[in-house]
Amino acid sequence: MNETLNAVQEARALLENATPLKGDCGRLCRAACCAGDEETGMLLFPGEETLYEGCGFGRVVPARYSLSGRPALLFVCRGACPRQDRPLACRLFPLRIRLTRQGPELGMDPRSAGVCPLYPSGVSGLAPAFRDSAAQAARILTADPVCRRFLQELDRQLTL
Repeated sequence: MNETLNAVQEARALLENATPLKGDCGRLCRAACCAGDEETGMLLFPGEETLYEGCGFGRVVPARYSLSGRPALLFVCRGACPRQDRPLACRLFPLRIRLTRQGPELGMDPRSAGVCPLYPSGVSGLAPAFRDSAAQAARILTADPVCRRFLQELDRQLTL
């Protein structure tokens, strides 16, 4: 799992300062992606839950489903967090990573359609630097077998 966590941390680092727009996209929607309730959170990538042990700005909760044979975990925040500590799913939002025969491909995450005003503009409407960082993160994640299975299962469930 160490190699998997290393891949997740490397992907997180690539997206630490990359954002979907040149400015703060949270101003458009009043940070809708940071708002939720006790059961709404961001999906954690394999091993990422260890980064939130004893976290003061949120908590890890089990989701009501599993991915690749393991219970899925969500990070539920209290509406604000230190930017450098955001989960990988937050950093990728509103994108998803799909696996194709040609390799990883970025697409708009259908779960973001109801909360993200950027969704209608599609991937091409997002900042090029953000797309490039996300594409590089996708290549790193899909090179790790555990993350690859996780992404395959997530993609399968999102396209049912």
